[in-house]
Amino acid sequence: MRQPLIMGNWKMNTSREEGVQLAKALAEGLGSVAQEVAVCVPFVYLSDVKNALAGSPIAVGAQNVADQASGAYTGEVSATMLADCGIKYALVGHSERRSYYGDTNQSVANRFCQALKQNVIPVLCVGETLDEREQNRTFQVVDEQLDAVIDAAGIEAFGKAVIAYEPVWAIGTGKTATDEQAQEVHQYIRQRIAERSAAVAEKVQILYGGSVKPDNAKGLFAMPDIDGGLVGGASLDAKGFLQICHSV
Repeated sequence: MRQPLIMGNWKMNTSREEGVQLAKALAEGLGSVAQEVAVCVPFVYLSDVKNALAGSPIAVGAQNVADQASGAYTGEVSATMLADCGIKYALVGHSERRSYYGDTNQSVANRFCQALKQNVIPVLCVGETLDEREQNRTFQVVDEQLDAVIDAAGIEAFGKAVIAYEPVWAIGTGKTATDEQAQEVHQYIRQRIAERSAAVAEKVQILYGGSVKPDNAKGLFAMPDIDGGLVGGASLDAKGFLQICHSV
């Protein structure tokens, strides 16, 4: 039985004080839950938020990780550095990184591998744009994004990773895939993994990451292949995020 995971992505938001207060509110309000909970926060606040969450079950993740181990890569943050700070997760291939900052399937695969080497759990984000969906290319795009990582890391790597399906057309637009639309792609991803390893496919957590909110979370999380959510804007509101956590 896969354990659900609810992960907040704060993106480039909050001040240091706001982040600490949000983390404390989450820790105080979470209570006893069976699922895993994590927040991915800006690099400069990782240590502050981790300290604020000390003693709580909420894990901390980074929003990106370098595709190189170390060296002359100004502005990058390596997986070694994240591990050194006790960070559990790192997002790789988020649609905003792919769209705005030139991340390619290959560079995302490299980031994934770097995280794994340092026992930081990579959260591989995959998903299609509105144009790609309208051209019936959803599965082709997802295949290309998954295959780049499988080729680089091997299928067994997904036994130590998380996948997040994020339809790009449903991020920050107010649009959300229906429960059935989301389930269709999640099922496809799991079947795609199962073609290489049924054991890994059964184990891997696949999160939905397209505008998850308190009012749609329960329906999404009830789908058999949706193991939780990668929550964007709603994770900046403690009350709303906690409602999502308790929707599992």
